Amino acid sequence: MDPVMIGVLALVALLGLIAVRVPIAIALLAVSFLGIWTIAGLRPAMSMLSTIPYTTSASWTLSSIPMFLLMGFIAYHSGLTRGLFEAARVWWGWLPGGLAIASLAGASGFAAVSGSSVACSAAIGRIAVPEMARQRYNLSIATGSVAAGGTIGALIPPSIILILFGIQAETSINELFLGGLVLGLASLAFYVVAVLVVWWRDPDSLPRAEPYTMGDRWRKTAEIWPVLALIAAVFGGLFTGFLTATEAGAFGSFVAVLIGVLRRSLSWHDFRESLVDTLLSSGSLFIIAIGANLFTRLVAMSGLSMQIGRFVEGQALSTFALLLVIVLIYLVLGMFLEPIGALLLTLPLFLPLVAQHGIDKLWFGLLVAKLLEIGMITPPVGLNVFVIHSVARDYVRLEQVFAGIVPFIIADLALVAAMLALRGFM
Repeated sequence: MDPVMIGVLALVALLGLIAVRVPIAIALLAVSFLGIWTIAGLRPAMSMLSTIPYTTSASWTLSSIPMFLLMGFIAYHSGLTRGLFEAARVWWGWLPGGLAIASLAGASGFAAVSGSSVACSAAIGRIAVPEMARQRYNLSIATGSVAAGGTIGALIPPSIILILFGIQAETSINELFLGGLVLGLASLAFYVVAVLVVWWRDPDSLPRAEPYTMGDRWRKTAEIWPVLALIAAVFGGLFTGFLTATEAGAFGSFVAVLIGVLRRSLSWHDFRESLVDTLLSSGSLFIIAIGANLFTRLVAMSGLSMQIGRFVEGQALSTFALLLVIVLIYLVLGMFLEPIGALLLTLPLFLPLVAQHGIDKLWFGLLVAKLLEIGMITPPVGLNVFVIHSVARDYVRLEQVFAGIVPFIIADLALVAAMLALRGFM
């Protein structure tokens, strides 16, 4: 059988397995192994299956993932992030829709020590939703703002998605982190505008909270000094070039443990829970990465990526038209796949096209990260929406949360449009 046809059948089989809810790691490993076996024989397939897990897991850059995960879990279990929403509330609560804005700001701060959308949404949602209910907010918009704010976790460093993209695309992790910080803050700004537009259309849906004195603001800010110190330590080491991504993650974990011990908020049980959570999360991510690397080998051996490149050339698509197609593909995939799976599934196909059209890989990585995070709040599988509903089911129905994220999806699409427009000036 023609290798290209084997590649096409493998891709169809992979999507079919994912559609019937086979775990993406298992689907990637099984389809890739059988495809390589069919093309090259059993011995090469077995050889790759025995070597790729080691070469993937032994990557120095990939080791930054468990380090940053450990830092985030220690910060969470020791309560270092607990006061973020309160600090944001005393500064921003007086604004129209101030508590929703505080939720977004608190999620951004939490993102800087976790890098996880789901963790951001769950942690902030438990605190913010009851407070917004007490202030008689429209709970559809209130929960929507928390779900949307959680997506910033995949943009602001340490971002697991950006680390994986940097490894696959052989792009500087530090540069991706710096771009992710800018994009994360831009997302926050667009979300704040969305909140203000909702308030402008219906002021009663997002009332102002009680004002606080400047003394209250500085007192609440002083209470979160451990988180500020942790963020400063990690970002300072990263962006000055003094630390690599892996070193920054390890240093951040050490600082988090040190702060937790000094504050007597990190017990041995908390530390053990952080280690277990890190091992479980890292293991699931690593096995997906191994499957993705095996799938990349299959795509290369079959010539599928070259065939797709020739097809795109035959269509005479402009760079802008190609980017629009990629944007639509990611938006659709995001409705059904979790972000990391969608990222590792598509990069072997898209990176050659990006290089062929001279698209900057750093910019493309940021665009992909943003598109994947939109999928975290789009139906039917928007994971952040289900997380928020699980922590706020006493206040709101699931369909209300989905309705509440609509203004934020519009804000996201506006930001993507701005990124595509700005690329024309780069």
